[in-house]
Order: sequence, then structure tokens, then C-alpha cells
Amino acid sequence: MTPPRARTWGRRGHTTVVRVRGRSRRRISVAALCCYKPGEQSRMIYRPRFHLPLKGARKSFAWTDYRDLAVRAHIQLGGPIVLVWDNLNTHLAVGMKQYAAEHERLTVLQLPSYAPDLNPAEGLWSLLRRGPTANTAFTDPDHLTRTLRRGLHHIQLRPALIDGCLAGTGLSLTHPTEPTTR
Repeated sequence: MTPPRARTWGRRGHTTVVRVRGRSRRRISVAALCCYKPGEQSRMIYRPRFHLPLKGARKSFAWTDYRDLAVRAHIQLGGPIVLVWDNLNTHLAVGMKQYAAEHERLTVLQLPSYAPDLNPAEGLWSLLRRGPTANTAFTDPDHLTRTLRRGLHHIQLRPALIDGCLAGTGLSLTHPTEPTTR
């Protein structure tokens, strides 16, 4: 619920103040997949998770949530999936590795440690932080939820933004052994 910091305008000589009612213990996590397939428009599939403000309740995604996201992506995309993941502990969980090994339609590749610049999903979060959530003091969790959904929907409708996230990594979709045609 605390607003991300971004630049703002103010009158010369006056400090701009953004008032926030207080810290909320409610959390919302979002996991997203940037989906690329040569010859087709890029897509983004995301899943929000609303955490209960209970003592001892999980405050992040579990490996089962990522599994469910991969299943949803398989259903929506209708084909095998190659997941390129960072080294988040839930991505490396034993349950997730077993699930990937049991399903031939799923191939998991790990990015090197400390390489967020190679992850296209980081570009999505940057777009959200600089866009709809920048300098916004959320009044309640519903306001935050509406803003996140609106921002993610905005990105979903613009495949060029998702393509830009891949271009920002410097990676390409062609396999090094494939011949390229120009």
C-alpha cells in the first residue's frame, strides 16, 4: 500500500508532500509470464495473489502458485512451454522441479544468479512502477487492486510493450544453431 517513489512536480521552493494514511499489512503479489512465439503476437499472462493479514500466513507465492500459472499458460497457449526463470527459491523448490520433470510439455531453464537484466518480466514491473502506480497513494487495498489490474491490462493490450521487455534483455528468440533469414 505504500506508494513507490517517482519524480513529481512542485512549485519552486516548496517541497511536494504525498500523504499516506498509514502502512497496511495487506499484501498483493503478482506473478507474470512474458510469452513469445515466432510469428505470433507476444502475450502476457499474470496471476495476482491476495494475502490474508493473518499471523503466520504466507506472504508470497508458493511453488504451487507458479505451477498453476504454468498450467494456465499451457491451456491458453495450447502448446509446450519453455520457462526461463531466475533463481527465486520457489522456482527452485523440489516440488516445482518434480512437476517439471513429470510433464514433457514443460521445459525449465534457469537464468544465472543475479541477472535480473536477462529477465523480460522485470521490464513489466518497471513499466508498472513508472506508469499507473508511480506517485499514487492508495486509499485502500481495492484501489491498489484496481490500479494494478488496469496497468497490467494496459500492457496486455500492447504486444509492442511486451516485445520491448524482451528487446531490453538483449536476448533473441532464435536458437544459435538455426539459420537466420534476412
